[in-house]
Amino acid sequence: DGNSFTCFNVNNTPGLPGNKIVFLFEDSRSNLWVGTDNTGICRIRNGVVQKLDADGATGKVTSAIEDQAGVVWLGTADGQCYSCLADRPELRLTNAPAQVALQLFYQSTHLQMPAKNGVVWNLQGGQVVKMQDGQPQIDYGSNPWPAALTPAVFRAAGGVSGAILFDANVTAVCEDPSGSLVVGTKGFGVYWANPAGGWQHISTDEGLSGKYVLSLCFDREGNLWVGTDGGGLDRVKRKIFNTPAGLSGGVAQSVSEDALGGLWSAFNLRGLTYYLTNTIQNYGIGQQSKAWSVLVDRGQTVWAGTSGEGLFRFQSGNFEPMAEAGRIGPQINALFQGHDGILWVGGQNGLGAFDGRDWKFYSAADGLPLNPVRALADDADTNLWIGTDGGGLFRLRAGKIIAASVPVKDISCLLPGRDDALWVGTSEHGLGRLKDGHWISYAAQAGLPSDIGYLVADDQNNLWLGSYEGLIRVSLTNEPSGGTGILATRLFGKSDGLPAQECAAGAQPAAIRAHDGRLWFPTIGGLVSVQPDALRPNTNPPAVLIESVLVDGVALQTNRLIPVVKGTVMLTPGSEKLEIHFTALNFSAPNRIHFRYRLEAHDKSWTDLGDAREVQIRAADLPPGNFIFHVTACNEDGVWNETGATLAITVEPPFWRKPWFIAASALGFIAVLAGTIYLISTAKLKRQLRAHRQKELLEKERARIARDLHDQLGANLTQVALLGELAEADKHLPDEVELHAQQIYTTARDTTRSLDEIVWALNSANDTLESLTNYACKYAQDYFALAGVSYRAELPTQLPPTPILPEVRHNVFLAYKEAVNNVVKHAQATEARVKLQLEPGRFILSVTDNGCGLGDLSLKQLRNGMKNMRKRLADVHGEIEILPGEAGGTVIRFSVPLAPQK
Repeated sequence: DGNSFTCFNVNNTPGLPGNKIVFLFEDSRSNLWVGTDNTGICRIRNGVVQKLDADGATGKVTSAIEDQAGVVWLGTADGQCYSCLADRPELRLTNAPAQVALQLFYQSTHLQMPAKNGVVWNLQGGQVVKMQDGQPQIDYGSNPWPAALTPAVFRAAGGVSGAILFDANVTAVCEDPSGSLVVGTKGFGVYWANPAGGWQHISTDEGLSGKYVLSLCFDREGNLWVGTDGGGLDRVKRKIFNTPAGLSGGVAQSVSEDALGGLWSAFNLRGLTYYLTNTIQNYGIGQQSKAWSVLVDRGQTVWAGTSGEGLFRFQSGNFEPMAEAGRIGPQINALFQGHDGILWVGGQNGLGAFDGRDWKFYSAADGLPLNPVRALADDADTNLWIGTDGGGLFRLRAGKIIAASVPVKDISCLLPGRDDALWVGTSEHGLGRLKDGHWISYAAQAGLPSDIGYLVADDQNNLWLGSYEGLIRVSLTNEPSGGTGILATRLFGKSDGLPAQECAAGAQPAAIRAHDGRLWFPTIGGLVSVQPDALRPNTNPPAVLIESVLVDGVALQTNRLIPVVKGTVMLTPGSEKLEIHFTALNFSAPNRIHFRYRLEAHDKSWTDLGDAREVQIRAADLPPGNFIFHVTACNEDGVWNETGATLAITVEPPFWRKPWFIAASALGFIAVLAGTIYLISTAKLKRQLRAHRQKELLEKERARIARDLHDQLGANLTQVALLGELAEADKHLPDEVELHAQQIYTTARDTTRSLDEIVWALNSANDTLESLTNYACKYAQDYFALAGVSYRAELPTQLPPTPILPEVRHNVFLAYKEAVNNVVKHAQATEARVKLQLEPGRFILSVTDNGCGLGDLSLKQLRNGMKNMRKRLADVHGEIEILPGEAGGTVIRFSVPLAPQK
């Protein structure tokens, strides 16, 4: 792809018949035909290798063509001809038509076929001639074409007139994009015809990796690819930059042109060199020849600055020191002649001006900082701009020096631009532009270096920058007038013909524009030039391909023969990382490809990638949905492929965001909501019902209390009142009064006991099984003691604090009280026992006596009491049992549930 190679061999490419590939051909259907040295030929279609079977053993394929019907014809080294129909996997040995056979023969013997636009190559008088419309155009027979490779005309009946047949030393022939001939040879390298006539010889001295050439090919960008025998693959480009013979090598610092077109060059540690019409003169300067800067003024006087010995002037064939300029310092950085003819010299200790007779000096006392002066320039308003190394930018006008308001201090070079703008280069902060007091910085722009050694403009409205990173051309066609702006840039390096990537820095003048428009640039590898109007930009937008896609490190496409990933990438909820690898096809300057990408439906703007060819995306950052990954690229001249390459990406939602789950969740939510409403409504109704029941219980309890008070206290108090009246009436009868008093005592005592029972029943603190048991036992103890009945209680060792409803407590006690009273009133017992048993979910309270038993009790005596007891137990969902005792007597058992029954 211009950036890296991908190797296909028998180990990683199933179906490939062999590793030694000697022939390649692409047909009109984009099928690749691959010929091997001794194992036949195969065809690669849609990423699948198809071994083509033949009628017999197929020799080494040397040529191939496709006719108008889409039939591919193959010629072999042993003179056989095979044909293959479209979409058929077999080869047929056949006799090809005469025209096809001739063309196959021309290819196999390196014959040049008719060129484009009616151009053919011919031989006239022993010389190679380019023919156009039957007329000779250019003679290519001159040196350095070797005599051993003199071509001869090949003509055959029915053949193509004008084809060239070379001798056995010629291995490959092709045409360049302009129609010039390129010839590869055995042991002589490459011969490239030039438009002016003659041949340019390219061999190992010019950097070719081997002299034995096997194959030649031009790409669409005009690069020549040369396959050598044993030396590998070479890319050959016509040089953009040229170096005059004798001026190469060494660190060139400064260059200046005189009126004759001669060039004065300052070489550090080599002195000065004068170049004119291929002649070179070298000059020493001072004792150490540390030439640093050189300037030819308008009077044709040559001035030279050194790095340690001050300023010199060329006089009488030698460079003589200028002692008068000693105050400027031993290091002379900048030489400049203003519009008024004054020579300005910037040095280590300040600034000097020479009007031809006298010197004037400017230093810290005049407003300059103590920093060295590095750059000088003037504008149309007679302002002299002074750039210092670390002190900033200053302006000299009418003898006064004023500091300019710019945010940089490390000024390295200055260049007046159009519209009275001043371009400012710095050593660490890139390029800036000052106009009408407004400063624009281009330091952060991609493609521009931070260190700028010199600036020069050409006639095509371009700005050229020299830096440690190379030579950069900046187009000013759309130069911004305000704001930050963006500049179109092109970087040049050694692959374009520069002797070194690094440009010189620290001297003025450095790069210059000569009278003929040619630009000259000093580099650490010598002096080079370029004709700007001869530069042709690469107008081919680079094709962009998505090569591979990996989800969590797993490649989605494993067939390496398919260079483009298509279809849709599916990201599941468990995916974490998406990697997309892409490339752009550029063979002129692959390291200067610039990429950008955007994820449509997610990103609002493009993301700049520089030269990176990979993007990693966190899957968690993408919401569920459909996206389009779009990547574009531009070539070294800023020509963008706006179409680029795209990849569809679908992010699947987690199951809880899928339609079926959302629908089910909605239904579930509705069901839960309905259930919640139902439960809330039911709970509300239950609360209302409980409140109503509680109200009913309260009313019932009130009615019971009123009834008890009326039945017991009311009757007893009425009885006390009557007995009192009787005592009053019988007051004269002591016996009767004593009897009435005893009855009043008994009635009052019963009333007290009844009142105690009522109070006990009303106290909610007594709503426990323990309280019920204690009260029942105390009642039995008191009652049996008065009746003279022996009493015993059998209780669990520890009673749990089990809560019981007041209704349960009240009804159980009254039923129990009735049973105790029956023991005294009806059983005629002398002993009684009260027993409490605990069972899961219920308790059993029993009263046992040794009385007369059930057989001796009349039904009439027990009927009302039993009826009341059963009713009270039924009200609390309990049960009552009346059983005969083991040793006689009666057992009454009350079985009562602890939890309330629904």
